[in-house]
Amino acid sequence: MEDGKPVWAPHPTDGFQLGMIVDIGADALTIEPLSQRGKTFLAPMSQVFPAEDDVNKHVDDNCSLMYLNEATLLNNVRVRYNKDHIYTYVANILIAVNPYYDIPKLYGPEAIKSYQGKSLGTLPPHVYAIADKAYRDMKVLKMSQSIIVSGESGAGKTENTKFVLRYLTTTYGSGQDIDERIVEANPLLEAFGNAKTVRNNNSSRFGKFVEIHFNDKNAVVGGFVSHYLLEKSRICMQSNDERNYHIFYRLCAGASEDIKKKLHLDSPDSFRYLNRGCTRYFASKDSDKQIMQNRKSPEHLKVGALKDPLLDDHGDFNRMCVAMKKIGLDDTEKLDLFRVVAGVLHLGNIDFEETGSSSGGCVLKNQSGQTLEYCADLLGLDQDDLRVSLTTRVMLTTAGGAKGTVIKVPLKVEQANNARDALAKAVYSRLFDHVVKRVNQCFPFETSSNFIGVLDIAGFEYFEHNSFEQFCINYCNEKLQQFFNERILKEEQELYQREGLGVNEVHYVDNQDCIDLVEAKLVGVLDILDEENRLPQPSDQHFALAVHSKHKDHFRLTVPRKSKLTIHRNLRDDEGFIIRHFAGAVCYETTRFVEKNNDALHMSLESLVCESKDKFVRELFENSNTTKDSKQKAGKLSFISVGNKFKTQLNLLLEKLRSTGSSFIRCVKPNLKMVSHQFEGALILSQLQCSGMVSVLDLMQGGFPSRAPFHELYNMYKQYMPDKLTRLNPRLFCKALFKALGLNDNDFKFGLTRVFFRPGKFAEFDQIMKSDPDHLAELLKKVNKWLVCSQWKKVQWCSLSVIKLRNKMSYRALACIKIQKTVRMWLCKKKHKPRIDGMVKVRNLKKHMERFNEVVNGLKESKQEMAKQVQELAASIDALLAKIKVMMTRKEIDSEYQGLVKRSEQLLSSMQKKKQEQEESERLKRIEEEMEKERKGREKEEQRRKQEEEDRRLKAEMELKRKQEEEDRKKREEEEKVIQAELEIQLALEREEQVQRTAILEQERRDRELAMRIAQSDAELITEEGQTDAGLRRYSVCDCPYPSKPNTTYNHSPPSLTGPQVQATKAAAGVKKYDLSKWKYAELRDVINTSCGEKSLNTPRLQHNGAFYKCVCVYPTSPEAAAVPECGLTMSLPERKSKGPVRDVLTAATAHQRLF
Repeated sequence: MEDGKPVWAPHPTDGFQLGMIVDIGADALTIEPLSQRGKTFLAPMSQVFPAEDDVNKHVDDNCSLMYLNEATLLNNVRVRYNKDHIYTYVANILIAVNPYYDIPKLYGPEAIKSYQGKSLGTLPPHVYAIADKAYRDMKVLKMSQSIIVSGESGAGKTENTKFVLRYLTTTYGSGQDIDERIVEANPLLEAFGNAKTVRNNNSSRFGKFVEIHFNDKNAVVGGFVSHYLLEKSRICMQSNDERNYHIFYRLCAGASEDIKKKLHLDSPDSFRYLNRGCTRYFASKDSDKQIMQNRKSPEHLKVGALKDPLLDDHGDFNRMCVAMKKIGLDDTEKLDLFRVVAGVLHLGNIDFEETGSSSGGCVLKNQSGQTLEYCADLLGLDQDDLRVSLTTRVMLTTAGGAKGTVIKVPLKVEQANNARDALAKAVYSRLFDHVVKRVNQCFPFETSSNFIGVLDIAGFEYFEHNSFEQFCINYCNEKLQQFFNERILKEEQELYQREGLGVNEVHYVDNQDCIDLVEAKLVGVLDILDEENRLPQPSDQHFALAVHSKHKDHFRLTVPRKSKLTIHRNLRDDEGFIIRHFAGAVCYETTRFVEKNNDALHMSLESLVCESKDKFVRELFENSNTTKDSKQKAGKLSFISVGNKFKTQLNLLLEKLRSTGSSFIRCVKPNLKMVSHQFEGALILSQLQCSGMVSVLDLMQGGFPSRAPFHELYNMYKQYMPDKLTRLNPRLFCKALFKALGLNDNDFKFGLTRVFFRPGKFAEFDQIMKSDPDHLAELLKKVNKWLVCSQWKKVQWCSLSVIKLRNKMSYRALACIKIQKTVRMWLCKKKHKPRIDGMVKVRNLKKHMERFNEVVNGLKESKQEMAKQVQELAASIDALLAKIKVMMTRKEIDSEYQGLVKRSEQLLSSMQKKKQEQEESERLKRIEEEMEKERKGREKEEQRRKQEEEDRRLKAEMELKRKQEEEDRKKREEEEKVIQAELEIQLALEREEQVQRTAILEQERRDRELAMRIAQSDAELITEEGQTDAGLRRYSVCDCPYPSKPNTTYNHSPPSLTGPQVQATKAAAGVKKYDLSKWKYAELRDVINTSCGEKSLNTPRLQHNGAFYKCVCVYPTSPEAAAVPECGLTMSLPERKSKGPVRDVLTAATAHQRLF
């Protein structure tokens, strides 16, 4: 910005106003408006832009201006709009301002013909130029093209789309009925998909992508229409000044009496779905008279008809019927469409009231009975089933009791109203799908080489109250804006590269983070909304809080209280959220977000319409089951995500757009009143910012936005140049002009086919060229001087070229000699190459003979035979070498060589076979020797093993025997210990008995002595008794060879004592057990011997064991016995009994061990 020059400063209503800079602050400028001298205001420095010298000047391409900014763009559009130039270029992008009236000759046949085949920029900006460019690009590049028409409601998107379709079908159509069908299909789509809004009388409430297909000869062969996001909420509810879809009003206004009677139609105010909005018809003075009075609403009768030059409900109904006939719809199908539309209207008139019972349900009002009958009849439904489905909900039990039991749950009045509206939306949306399907069937095509698609979709929207529809539209525009940035930037970069400009890459701000905020998996707003819909009790408040909690730190999302508008700051955090889009921040109110995101119909209602008696209605819902969430249970409201479906459609659309070339038309709405010649600058500036045009200007400011081909510049300025210059070729002509003008090299660049200008430099160049004649004369002198200089440079270049040519000729002569040598060498090589190759192969084969000799030397058998064959083979090889040296062809050499190779292979294989046999025999012999050696080793090992086993056995036996002996020894010791213990016990008993006997004997002796002393008077008796006593006490100790033991007595029988005497004495005394006088010798010996054993004779050992024996010498009374005294061993205890082991030991003695 220069001192003293005007600038553009922001203005609240006009967008920008001209002013002068008065003072400069830190971050703001003080501006004095030119229209209000003396008044000043502050403006941010970033919002003040330099102005052109002539603010009333307008250009076809905004890039031709000196300064590229939003202020100059707005001013250029304003000036052109005031002169009825509604189209303006920004590079290859077309800005179209809605004029709100029919500009004469702008779209006529002459205009269509004039733009045919013309390059962009040669004629004034027009929508036809964009359409023709798309066709030429498709034809030249052999690639499909897309034209993206965007803008807010009322900006003229639909009309420009129709102009594009008309131009393509008229100019490049095949001349058949298909061209007319494509054009005539649009009124039918408008009737079912367009409606009056506050901002537009013919607003498209859906997005569409119309494809016109061409064959290999680039002629129209068919078309296809894809639609997106129909506004279904409008079916049941509209604002005061808005209407429902056109078809409802056109049917009420233009239907014949017969159809009206069949469909039970009336004026719009008699239908709930129409009377809450505007009930007036669109009509002119003439058509208003044709509408019967009973079909007009009181509002229409009071205020009058709505006025719009392009809309007429009565006439449009007739035109729609004609269009239906042209595209192939017969009367039956047309009546089916009308019947469903009327059925939706009557469905909205059904009212409910509470039953008053404890069940809490509702019933139809009495006055709704006739309406229910009309609706059921038109939709082919059973009247009772429809009543039950609207007032109850059928559910199936999933647990407890009888699983699968049908339960009817009564609905409240509000729930019944929602069910009624949901059914109406579902029926109408499927009807619209059917209309689009039938339209596509009207212009089919078998094969298509390429297509030109026209996208008509709503632009960026933001109102005071923004709901789910605005959220989806703005999400779509975010995606399209990203595509727009990528495509515009990409095309600019590709053009610079093709022309060889070497311009640095231009970068732009990406909005991918905003797109991810909406569509990211799991955490995106759409996925959060889907998750909320799947909850048992979803709520809009919980959804809003979930969005805030998962994106609390996201740059693009914030809470409503941070909005600049007071109406938004009053919202709670759970009632909405703000998203910062590329065009600005928008506050979305989440009320009814959850409801609008669900496109499913309740199971009861869906089953009802699927079983309709009417085939047409039944077919509308025949595919509904395939789209239903399979996880949903019967009786529970199923869920079909509207947002997710739209995201899928949008991604498919963008994939298609990316695969095609693209052109852009940005439609602009000049004012909110929808009147002509009224330019609201602030409104238009906002639309230009939302459409991304300001971003494009920023991109162009860093590049070369103005460009012109050389031949166009030549044709444009040759009339101002003398003949001397006009004879130059266009490229040289342009170079001469630019050099003569002395333009800065940074202001322009020469490409291969055109020259590129910095912003505003082309306008300077044009101004210089069209200046006064004196300036041209001076310019001509400069051009002549430049031509002389350039010719002198050419002479120098020619001289250098001649020198280079001479050097090149000498170089080529040397090269020719080298080529000759090379050719001769090649010919010689070609001639002798077969023999050389043959010699090489045969010599290689001869080298292999060494291997044969090695194999022969390794043989032990048939060695001489193999050596002879090897020598023969070597001789054959030498003979072949001799033949090759003389002359042989390649074929003969190969034949001979193959024979030798075969012989060598056979010989080698035979030798190898013999060697293998020899090696095999040797191997077998070695194996036998190894087996024999192994056998002997096994025998030795077996012997050693047997010896070891025998040693182990003997050792085991010895160990067993030692153990047995040890056990026997231990056993004997145990037995001896037992016997010793028993003997000690016996000895103790015997000692006690001996003591007792001794005491008894002593007592007897004393008694005897006492008796004898008492009876001394009787001498005979005393003598006799004295003899008896002497006989009793006649014991003597025998000299026995045994040593004496304690308590052992040795008694000797006196020979003088006779047996009878002793017997008599003992009998008298009562002691007979000690009388041995009458025993015979043999008996006494046997007793003594039988009572003695081996141990009794072994006196020392018995003494060691503590046993004792009494040796008694018995002296028999008879002389024979007295002659040989006998000695015997008797126990000291006469009455001793056998004591077990002792008796066994004594009786077990052998005869030779006995002692006599």
